[in-house]
Amino acid sequence: MEFFVHKESIVRKIWGKGDTVLFVFAGASAEFALNKAVDWLYFTGKLPADPLGRLFSTVMYARLIVFSEKEAALRAIDKITAIHAAVESNRGAQIPDWAYRDVLFMLIHYSKASFELLERKMTEDEKQDLFDVFNRVGIRMGLKDLPSSYPDWVAMHEKQLQEDLVRSHYTLDLFKQYRKHLGWFRYQLLIESQKLVVPRRVNELLELGKYSWLTPILSSYKLSRKVKLDWFLKSLVLPAEYKKQIRDLDVTPT
Repeated sequence: MEFFVHKESIVRKIWGKGDTVLFVFAGASAEFALNKAVDWLYFTGKLPADPLGRLFSTVMYARLIVFSEKEAALRAIDKITAIHAAVESNRGAQIPDWAYRDVLFMLIHYSKASFELLERKMTEDEKQDLFDVFNRVGIRMGLKDLPSSYPDWVAMHEKQLQEDLVRSHYTLDLFKQYRKHLGWFRYQLLIESQKLVVPRRVNELLELGKYSWLTPILSSYKLSRKVKLDWFLKSLVLPAEYKKQIRDLDVTPT
C-alpha cells in the first residue's frame, strides 16, 4: 500500500505525538491572528466562535493527510480545497494564493520548531523531507509560486513574515477569544508556549517577550514522558471537555 507520507518520514514522528502537535497549534494560533488574510477566518465566524474546536478540526485533516494511504490523503486535500471554494463562492471573492502558502509555511515552521523544542535538532535531510510533504499538499491544491527546496522555503518564509503579517483589530479580538475559551491559566500557558516557537517577527508584533517560564519546566516534562505522566500534564493545558481529543493526539493512526 502506498502512503502519501512514507512510514519512516520525520513528519510522522512530529505529528504522531500530541504534545508536539499542541505546540504547532500554539504557534499557529499566534501567527493566524497576525495574518493579513485573517478576515477570511472571520467571514465564516467559526474561528472566533470556537477556536479550540477549529484546532481539533485542523488536527484531524492534517493527521489524515500525514497518516493515510495516498488516495485517502489526496481526497482529504481535495475536500479542504472544496470547502474553501465554497467559502469563496459565498463571499464572492477569492482567497489569495499567498494566504494558502502562508498556512503551509506555518505548518512547516511550527512542525520543525516544536520537534526541535521537545526532541532534538533536525538534520538537513529531515528538513527537506518536512518541506517536501507540505509542498506536495500545496501542489495538489493548485497553488502557484511554491518554493522548490527547503533552502528556497527559508528565504520565502522570511519574506512572507515581513510582508503578510500585521497587528490589527482582528489580532486583538482573536486573542480575546483565546482567553475567553481557555480561561486565565490556560491562556497564560498558550502565551508562554508561543514564546518558545514563534519566529522573531511574530514575537515582535505581538510583544510576547523573550523569556518563557516554561523553559525550565520542559526538562521535567520530557522526563514525565518516559514515566507516562505526560498525559496528565497535557490534560491541564485544555478544558475537560477535550479529554478524548487530547488522548487521541497520542494515538498514531495505522
